[in-house]
This record gives sequence, C-alpha cells and structure tokens, in this order.
Amino acid sequence: MHSVFLATIPSPQQGVWYLGSIPIRAYALCIIAGIIVAIWWGERRWQERGGAKGAVVDIAVFAVPFGIVGGRLYHVITDPELYFAPGKDPIKALYIWDGGLGIWGAIALGGLGAWIACRRKGIPLPAMADAIAPGIVAAQAIGRLGNYFNQELYGAHTNLPWGLEIYQRFDPNNPTIPDQGPDGVAFGSIPLPDSPVQPTFLYELLWNLAVAGFVVWMDRRFKLGHGRAFALYVAGYTLGRFWIELLRTDTANHILGLRVNVFTSAVVFIGAIVYFIVARSRGPREDPELLSSATKSDEKEQAV
Repeated sequence: MHSVFLATIPSPQQGVWYLGSIPIRAYALCIIAGIIVAIWWGERRWQERGGAKGAVVDIAVFAVPFGIVGGRLYHVITDPELYFAPGKDPIKALYIWDGGLGIWGAIALGGLGAWIACRRKGIPLPAMADAIAPGIVAAQAIGRLGNYFNQELYGAHTNLPWGLEIYQRFDPNNPTIPDQGPDGVAFGSIPLPDSPVQPTFLYELLWNLAVAGFVVWMDRRFKLGHGRAFALYVAGYTLGRFWIELLRTDTANHILGLRVNVFTSAVVFIGAIVYFIVARSRGPREDPELLSSATKSDEKEQAV
C-alpha cells in the first residue's frame, strides 16, 4: 500500500460561480454562514444564561448591518491606495463581495448597533456581549474560508509542508488577460512566483476556533459576567492577530516598519485585559431574572 501526502495545500481554482447571470461568491457565502452560526450559538447561550428566546435575533437586526458597514469602512480607510490611487476604480470600495472587511470597524460599529438595539429592549449590553462572544469569533473563523477562495491574506514564501499553493488566475472571458482577483479562474494551475506561501488565513481560522473553545471553557468554569467573556474573546483574538499580522505580506499601511494592525492589536489587547480585570469588581454574573424580565417588559410595551 502506498500513502499519499500533500506536499502543499492547493488553492481553489476559482472563488465565484455563476447561476445563469447571477454570481455565487464563496466569500459572501462564508460571511453569511458565519453570521448564521453566530446568531444560532448566541441565541442558545443567551437562553442558557436566562435570557428570553429571540433576543439575539432582534439584536442582530441592528448589529449585523452596522458591523458590515463598519468593517468595510475600516478596510477602506486603512488601505485607501487599493481604491483611490491613480489607475484604481473608487467605486470598488463598495464591492464588499470582493473581500475586505476590517474586524476592528466591524466590532466598533456592530457594537454601536447592538447598543442601540439593547437600549430599545432594555437588555444589558455587557450580558448580551458575553452570550455572543464565542459565536462572533467562530464566525470570524468561517469568514477566513472566504479568504482562502479569494486567494488573499497569505504570507511569504515557505517550504513548510502546509504551504499554500496560489495560482495565476485569468479573466474567464479572455484567458490571455491575467486577473488575480476573486473573479479570475485558474487554468492549468499555474503557480504565482512566491508560491507556496504561509497560509496565514488558516492560522487565524484555527486560532479563532481555539479562542472560541477557550472562552466557553472559562465562562463555564468561572461564570463570567458583565462583559468579561467578551473581553476574553477580544484579548484572545488580538493576541493571535498580533503574531499572524507579522507573517502577512499582502498590501498594508505601516507605522515604524510594522503593519498598522500590529499596533491596533496590541492596543486593543491591553484594553481588553484592563476591562477584564476591572469588571471583576462588578460581582457575579448578571441575575437571570434581570435578563428575562428586560425582554418581557419590552414585549409588554410593544403590545400596548
């Protein structure tokens, strides 16, 4: 018997398929799948903590669109040369389906949307944040699969056995014109010069899943409340993002020779740790009666 081992990880031949004239984009499907998982898992955790059924879905109606807009804004603001440099098409700054969502902007504006929704329903935002924390980081892991299909977010050349093969993609309507974007198709799997490369998207995917498991374990063991589970997620994610950013070679703005996201990760990590420690003084996890009564009172007001 012969054992077959992959010397490298192959990339998908393409990241978009067509149903008639309708494009089906892997990146968009991964984002949608991540959102569904985050809502489903958050709903389960919310009810386990004493919250009323359906609250997470109501919050998501505000948080998700806010988060998508915030994520795109952060990406465009921190990498403006991709859209506004000479020869670039500014309208593509709106093309979310081509990839490019900054998690910092998504969390910031998504948090604003969640705060608005929580105020409307009388729900403590920190309690809701604790419930959805593992689901959010799991959604980020699923979203990284979209980067795999788009052939983006990778590092430098490597000879490691898990190196990622990236291929030259071409315009499917004119195979003589190279198109390395997500709309291109690889014909004959022609590798790019730096291939194989460090699969940093995969490192982050696995790290995010580990963070989700760690947050759940810590939450069950110590009954975290008042936003501490969410702070733990933020600290865990940024710790991983810090070292993964150091491996990435895709286009990014730099400060003092380091990528902007390296500094952002460090600052946010420190803030999350400080909050995690300080919030301990707020005492035990929120009373389940508080979480359930808040939603019930909101339902009564709507019924009047």
